[in-house]
Amino acid sequence: MNEPTARPPDVPAPLPPDTRAAPAAVGPETPEPRRRLHPLSPLLRGLRYAVLAVAAISWQGFRSLGPERWSMAVAGVAILVLVGSVVSYLVTGYHVVGRELRIYEGLLVRRTRAIPVERLQSVELVQPVLARLFGLAELRLEVVGGARTEAPLAYLTRDEATTLRRRLLNLAAAARPAAPAAPSPAAPSPNAPSEVMTAATVDQTVRSGPAGSPIDPAVRTVADVTGPSERLVHTVNNRDLFVSQLLRPQWWLLPIAVAVPVIDAVLDGQLGFFGIASTVTAVIGAVSAPVRVLLGDWQFTLAQAADGLRIRRGLLETRSSTVPAGRIQSVLVEWPLLWRPAGWVRANMHVAGVRVEQQQQGRSSLLPVATVDVAQQVVAAALPGVVLRDVVIRPVPDRAKWFAPLRRRVLGYQLGPAAFATRDGLLTRRLMLVPYERIQSVRVRQGPLQRRLRLATVFVDVAGGGQPGVAPHLDVAEARALALALAEHSRAARRSAAPTT
Repeated sequence: MNEPTARPPDVPAPLPPDTRAAPAAVGPETPEPRRRLHPLSPLLRGLRYAVLAVAAISWQGFRSLGPERWSMAVAGVAILVLVGSVVSYLVTGYHVVGRELRIYEGLLVRRTRAIPVERLQSVELVQPVLARLFGLAELRLEVVGGARTEAPLAYLTRDEATTLRRRLLNLAAAARPAAPAAPSPAAPSPNAPSEVMTAATVDQTVRSGPAGSPIDPAVRTVADVTGPSERLVHTVNNRDLFVSQLLRPQWWLLPIAVAVPVIDAVLDGQLGFFGIASTVTAVIGAVSAPVRVLLGDWQFTLAQAADGLRIRRGLLETRSSTVPAGRIQSVLVEWPLLWRPAGWVRANMHVAGVRVEQQQQGRSSLLPVATVDVAQQVVAAALPGVVLRDVVIRPVPDRAKWFAPLRRRVLGYQLGPAAFATRDGLLTRRLMLVPYERIQSVRVRQGPLQRRLRLATVFVDVAGGGQPGVAPHLDVAEARALALALAEHSRAARRSAAPTT
């Protein structure tokens, strides 16, 4: 943090002509000037807070205060919020110093946050409706180990936000070693212990399919991609997205939820308050989820650029996020029951730094709806070396029926060339893919009933608290051999991904 103390950072000292060619290590690095947000930021942010404040006053306040006092209270709150937003705007600034993004903010308590670019997990550019009318955007950063979204810079011009995002991602890419295209697990040596040889035997038993199945070169090849140029992977058909949301199971329950209070009103001769409230609640609950998905994933576009995967989506509020290469911890591919006749699947990714509540809001969506062929291209772009159609699941023993009588034929796993795959789910089939280099730990757990049946469950944990890969109800010897094989594959993949010196 080489920052001069003799003058403000927004007024850098000019260098003499004879020292401009001097090496960078001779003296301290002069930081760039601090930058402010867009002048309309106080108005947009103040308007949002003012609406929340007015909503907090509520209709009950209008009845108790009267029209004149209520209007004066609303005007006073609006003025206070606007003044606070202006003051916050005046003390807020940012600039890049070396490999850090520094944020200066705080209304009563001044705060300075230094965000190392190598800790960036994803960078998202968001345009709410009002901000889009003025050509503004908000930049959100997801950082490793962050409890919330870091540095919500609201608002910048779209060009400025795009330039800053590209700059941060370029710095992050330069700060970390380049990930290999397809890590291959090293074969155990003949002198390895017998336990490792048993793990290798399990690996040979499970692995199936061609060793080097081709993947669309338009999806995998990014060597010729430079600068801001992108290679389109897939654009979701909005019609398919709309139809897929109509196939949600709650739509089938909606007529029942509406018919019950209507029948009750006919029998009793009146429609009570609780009947109306339950009907409205059922309708809102059934409609809100698919509408939220439609608005959030409208015109979903996935592209591959030099700085990672780029996702653009949204109808009212547009979002453009970039996930740097190698930051995806796992991918979950799902086959919902009502989608199977159309041959549709969906895929979600887990990125360390994106929390559970954000994943539930759809921010981890990798593919909202598409065919298996399209999903194979998308998965190959997210996890290089993984071929979706080459995943062949090894089933669990027959005695697992005592724990999962209906799911037994679905459960299973595969030790693939580049990732560990597990399958589960009866109505919605789920396939979890975990790259070997992203494995954080491997656990073998055995309950009392499993011990009597000589069964055990293997858990594969990833960073960021993501959903682990689970291979349940395996034979005890097979589970232990699988854990050893996963540990060996993980070490080999990490050695391949480590920078060479």
